[in-house]
Amino acid sequence: MFNLKNQVAVITGASSGLGMQMARGFAKQGADLVILARRVERLEELKKELEAEGVRVLPVKCDVTSTEDIDAAAKKAEEVFGKVDILVNCAGSSKDKGVLDMNDEEWDFTIATDETSVFKMTRAFGNIMKKNNYGRVINIASMYGMVGNSEIPTIAYHSSKGAVVNFTRAAAAELAPLGITVNCICPGYFYTELTTAVLDTEQFQAFANSHVPMKRYGKEGELNAAAIFLASPEASYVTGVILPVDGGYTAV
Repeated sequence: MFNLKNQVAVITGASSGLGMQMARGFAKQGADLVILARRVERLEELKKELEAEGVRVLPVKCDVTSTEDIDAAAKKAEEVFGKVDILVNCAGSSKDKGVLDMNDEEWDFTIATDETSVFKMTRAFGNIMKKNNYGRVINIASMYGMVGNSEIPTIAYHSSKGAVVNFTRAAAAELAPLGITVNCICPGYFYTELTTAVLDTEQFQAFANSHVPMKRYGKEGELNAAAIFLASPEASYVTGVILPVDGGYTAV
């Protein structure tokens, strides 16, 4: 089960963090990869590593807030591989401020990067999947898309990730007749370039210890199994699912 050989997986935000971890996980399952990010030099380095797994890798420079970049990446992926089976929407960023202090630019940046990009990517690559009546779309949201928090004011991030959660449900219902499933993973606290500075503070470690039942952060690779399951042919009757991978944070 969960063999992805001869499948083509597109992963955004693959130059670092969870996107890079996903790329490594999918390569180990045999998937050919289209890896997208703005920092193409990092993608080229990752390509060399992933090709050692015996898979084909296409790095494409892509700003997920740009419709032109996304459409060009979709065209390139189809030209090279002839199809797309899996899309993992993993790119994201955030300006962290509360509702009373956040300005328009900070709000717009976060919504464009974390929410609107998911729509644009799904539109572009979903139209390729439609041609074969088969596809797996996996949106990486956040447990913060399901709950609020009392430690860090980050209103736009909560809002964008909550939108991705319900976008997933709506897109799942809409695309089901086309053989395309759409599911969502809501990670808890994982180390990435964006989170390390906060997660390593004594204050936040104490907060996580008291709020995460497993009393630790997620480890590298612990998100991959959920994504690989949802991306697999075996998950053919699973769509519209919101799956927290958060050490139990949203269970209490």
